[in-house]
Amino acid sequence: MAVIETQGLTKQYPSVTALDHLDVTVGDGVTGLVGANGAGKSTLIKILLGLVGATSGSASVLGHDVATDGAAIRALVGYMPEHDCLPADVSASDFVVHMGQMSGLPHNAARERAADVLRHVGLAEERYRPMGGYSTGMKQRAKLAQALVHDPRLVLLDEPTNGLDPSSRDDMLALVRKVGHEFGIAVLVTSHLLGELERVSDHVVVLDSGRLLRSSATTDFLHATGSLVVEVQGKPDADRLLGQALVEAGLTARPAGGALIEVEVRDEATPDVVRDLTVDLGLGLVRMQERHQRIEDVFREGGAGSVLPV
Repeated sequence: MAVIETQGLTKQYPSVTALDHLDVTVGDGVTGLVGANGAGKSTLIKILLGLVGATSGSASVLGHDVATDGAAIRALVGYMPEHDCLPADVSASDFVVHMGQMSGLPHNAARERAADVLRHVGLAEERYRPMGGYSTGMKQRAKLAQALVHDPRLVLLDEPTNGLDPSSRDDMLALVRKVGHEFGIAVLVTSHLLGELERVSDHVVVLDSGRLLRSSATTDFLHATGSLVVEVQGKPDADRLLGQALVEAGLTARPAGGALIEVEVRDEATPDVVRDLTVDLGLGLVRMQERHQRIEDVFREGGAGSVLPV
């Protein structure tokens, strides 16, 4: 059974179509939902939770129809909203206990579960402090904890890294992957940062202006492109010198940003040619690796309105 399934799902507002005949199937593991702001990610989540009705089409979550079984869906699903929604004068412990009880847990069970999930998200030492004094990273962890407290079968995470510094973002992504792979809870995580989803997702769904641009396993996005990324050093213009020598040797080479060169692979001898020319020029070969397509390339190829940052 699919965790999430939509068929012809459409949501129209007076001046915009937020979702346009969307057909998507989401399974277990971690699924990334990517798209620019306004692509329809948050609208989709609200419909899946039964909070907003669709204009047409259908959707189901864990076998329940979103149009008629919203309460049943919300009992089985955890939701981490994008925006700050935490009461400033309440501790994380009290808040997560309360949310557990709201989800149907008895008080004692809610307290036990709250202590457990707060430990898992890294707030064990800070759980009795009022959340108004929390950093952005701590607030995001508290929001994740309340989404997990009732042991859901699916969690919907809306921009969980929003506002985080690089270190806190890495920690949050590690938690997301842990939820999906160690806890065995299906995860649908939204982000407009493509590189994040490459790192944590098993499957990626790409939306553009409410339409499905692509849906496939993450590994299918990251296939080899038939070119090498080469970095050399040793002289101020090392990349230019090597690029010129490669062209003179009959290869196609072009700048790839910074001091990098992209070389099209002509045959299996291409890496040897790159290595030999580097040595002949007295340069040091820092790296030479296959170039892989990234999710952002799908936007360029698919004609999306904007290419998102990695």
